[in-house]
Amino acid sequence: MTGATGRFAALLAAVLFVQPLHAREFHTGLEGECGGLPRLDIGTVHGMCAGLVLGPTRQDRTRPIRLPRSLLQLSETEWLVSDLGAWDRPRGAVWKLTLQPGRAPEVERLLGDLHVPHALARGPEGLVYVGEMSRIIRFDPASPDPAASVEVVISGLPDNALHLHRHPLSKFVFAPDGALLVNVGALSDQCADEQGNAAGPRCTESETGEHAASIRRYEAVGPGQWSPDYTVHAKGLRNSVALAVHPSGTVVQAENSFDLPTRWSPFEELNVIEAGRHYGWPYCMDIATPAPAWRSGTAMDCRGSAHTAPRVLLPPHAAPLDLLWYDGAMFPALHGRMLMTFHGHRSVGGRIVSFAVDGDGVPIADRNARFHYYGGGSRAYGAGPAATPVTLTPGWGLRKGRRPQGSPVGLAVAHDGAIWATDDRAGLIIRFAKDGAAPRP
Repeated sequence: MTGATGRFAALLAAVLFVQPLHAREFHTGLEGECGGLPRLDIGTVHGMCAGLVLGPTRQDRTRPIRLPRSLLQLSETEWLVSDLGAWDRPRGAVWKLTLQPGRAPEVERLLGDLHVPHALARGPEGLVYVGEMSRIIRFDPASPDPAASVEVVISGLPDNALHLHRHPLSKFVFAPDGALLVNVGALSDQCADEQGNAAGPRCTESETGEHAASIRRYEAVGPGQWSPDYTVHAKGLRNSVALAVHPSGTVVQAENSFDLPTRWSPFEELNVIEAGRHYGWPYCMDIATPAPAWRSGTAMDCRGSAHTAPRVLLPPHAAPLDLLWYDGAMFPALHGRMLMTFHGHRSVGGRIVSFAVDGDGVPIADRNARFHYYGGGSRAYGAGPAATPVTLTPGWGLRKGRRPQGSPVGLAVAHDGAIWATDDRAGLIIRFAKDGAAPRP
């Protein structure tokens, strides 16, 4: 490691050690307290603990929110939570969660019958935006009838039915100039035929058409208004669910790479998104390696200027689903660092991690970068440039009969500096707080 990254890692080694785990199962049994909430069996760095906001327990197996994904804080006591509901039909919802000290959490469904809602964001005019599979809507959560306040902002996004396609979630962000940048996920894993060969001389899923694996740009045409037409801002991106804008204006994307059966390949990617660039899917993987179906290299020279390589590599099969930069006061050591969820079900997934970043918010590459995995310790990337993640939740792996491996999705920094996260497979909403600190009202 080099520079600030190495010094921070050394500090962690000295003072941010892993808390001991106890014999309890977080989704069926609870023990102790974390910031006034029941403490979950998630091993964290020293000085942090995980509290259960909402989710099934042994005492109450009710799953109030079926598949919680994204989080948005409305006030000191109120949050919005998107609920995927189901992958195959419109059973999604947006819930309002009210959490007050000393009282059981309350949930109220504000919107229902949504089709795989995922992204939530506060718009420039103060309304709340929701990304569904084929559209982006907005609504007023303070309205007496929130459902009646729904407006369609962007329509005509690909109707990526999951049984045909793989990446139906329409993540979006507001660009520094006010435009909307919207993820359009790839229709397939590798753009290959049933025999695993390239589906043509070039991949139409990556190059042309309504379904091209890309980030679309919708120009702002007025306050709270965007053009119904779009341009392809960047392409060759398999699935831009982890998409964010740093305060510097840098647009960053964490790419979920191919679903190859090999355990240590391919690596996930951290890309800096710039207009007009092609980021390689499905032709290239890692820094400059031709993908299996396109190994001839005739469609794209992965070492050439047509391919924009990732800025840094991320651990293989980690499945990053959300990222942000910590700006709270509760954890000073994390200030300015990138936080990211690893949702993957393989041994590298099931984590919330942080990265040291440069002035543009981009993770800093390490000379000898490594990543952790459950059941074995750590492993060198063997390729570069790559970044070493500092794992905030090193004790979230599978413990048979006691807890499943974590599946974190959405991240949010609360007004008090606590880190909130969702786990969609377990149906949990979690508050990571300073150990021993009570939540503010």
